[in-house]
Amino acid sequence: MDPDVVNMFVIAGGTLAIPILAFVASFLLWPSALIRIYYWYWRRTLGMQVRYVHHEDYQFCYSFRGRPGHKPSILMLHGFSAHKDMWLSVVKFLPKNLHLVCVDMPGHEGTTRSSLDDLSIDGQVKRIHQFVECLKLNKKPFHLVGTSMGGNVAGVYAAYYPSDVSSLSLVCPAGLQYSTDNQFVQCLKELQEQEAIQRIPLIPSTPEEMSEMLQLCSYVRFKVPQQILQGLVDVRIPHNNFYRKLFLELVSEKSRYCLHQNMDKIKVPTLIIWGKQDQVLDVSGADILAKSINNCQVELLENCGHSVVMERPRKTAKLIVDFLASVHHTDDNKKLD
Repeated sequence: MDPDVVNMFVIAGGTLAIPILAFVASFLLWPSALIRIYYWYWRRTLGMQVRYVHHEDYQFCYSFRGRPGHKPSILMLHGFSAHKDMWLSVVKFLPKNLHLVCVDMPGHEGTTRSSLDDLSIDGQVKRIHQFVECLKLNKKPFHLVGTSMGGNVAGVYAAYYPSDVSSLSLVCPAGLQYSTDNQFVQCLKELQEQEAIQRIPLIPSTPEEMSEMLQLCSYVRFKVPQQILQGLVDVRIPHNNFYRKLFLELVSEKSRYCLHQNMDKIKVPTLIIWGKQDQVLDVSGADILAKSINNCQVELLENCGHSVVMERPRKTAKLIVDFLASVHHTDDNKKLD
């Protein structure tokens, strides 16, 4: 073979080897950096743009796609210790003609974290209202979606600011009072009594604890490589003290049953989505809400745990789109009457 051709192959092979080696090195040495790149790439692929907006000296970070139009905008509130990008798996299956906004909740990711901030559900509702007013999102009533902690906030928001919200989707929301505690809640109460706040199952500090948390939150047993588990932990550890402070606020008397105390004030059409195998918040919460909210549609998902958004993103997106279509169609008919 011609020596020049051999040299060409050697050079080409070396050129290809560089990015491959860089990827392998990132995976092995800096898995947390790889996770951040992954979210950046996914946002870019789905057309979600990141922006910042300020209310006085308080900064909100959010991502969005599309512009306000004839159909209601959709504001999505994530759960405890998550961030706006948790919705990307659902965004993938939502129509591109919808105006979507995913915000980092108070103290999370790019939104301001302040020791003076009120992290109670009431405090978070007020912050989200400030965000809505900054974007003028309530110029026209919007559809509000929330999961877990974000579901608690979303439901209370709809009760406090009814004119802002056209309809509501609550995905396994927190904030309800049950007649009996499930195993997870019993465990939390025992930890509270022991003042063992370092051992809260939803705040992992090791790859092993991260794996246990994923098993707790998901019915589907994801096989996550050790390096990815380490990366997920590395991303969270700098924030764990904040998460503990927030968690203690969420289970305090002021916030624990906030949605329960306000659910009868929710007057907009409401969609409830819940995984039947939820080990964190019992699925019977769906029935509690349905009995208190008029015009309420309940969808229970088989073989699905607490992480509905991650486990069943396509189904979640379809349920929201179909629900919006039915509500929007009804409103249009009322205008014609």
